[in-house]
Amino acid sequence: MLMRSDPFREFDRLTDQLSGNARLPVMPMDAYKQGDEFLVHFDLPGVESSSIDLTVEKNVLTVSAERAWQRENGIDVIAAERPQGKFSRQLFLGDGLDVDHVEAGYDNGVLTIRIPVADQAKPRRVEVSSGGDAKQIEASTA
Repeated sequence: MLMRSDPFREFDRLTDQLSGNARLPVMPMDAYKQGDEFLVHFDLPGVESSSIDLTVEKNVLTVSAERAWQRENGIDVIAAERPQGKFSRQLFLGDGLDVDHVEAGYDNGVLTIRIPVADQAKPRRVEVSSGGDAKQIEASTA
């Protein structure tokens, strides 16, 4: 059976608010590199894709979203523990990423962002000549 209210949990929540330790809604994420791109997955279950906003300014990627539950008249809420409201998270991108070609997709409550590695950050071959012999060595600008 669901409890209508838990006085101990309510006391903890109020104590956290008064002490400044109240937690803001978070967007859990995983980030990893695969080949020549970085992938970032954000968990956003229950969020409408139209409420997701993704911006890149300089080297800062900002993800914002909103989850809202429209309560109808006559509903008697027993428990409301899922975070509601606005969520926002910023990622600081390195200079070696191509911020002009960021792609994003939203499927099954997961926002996936693909950030390619910039061409100038990829390893390239540089010819080294000495007298009459030309040799190639691998160099990286990163």
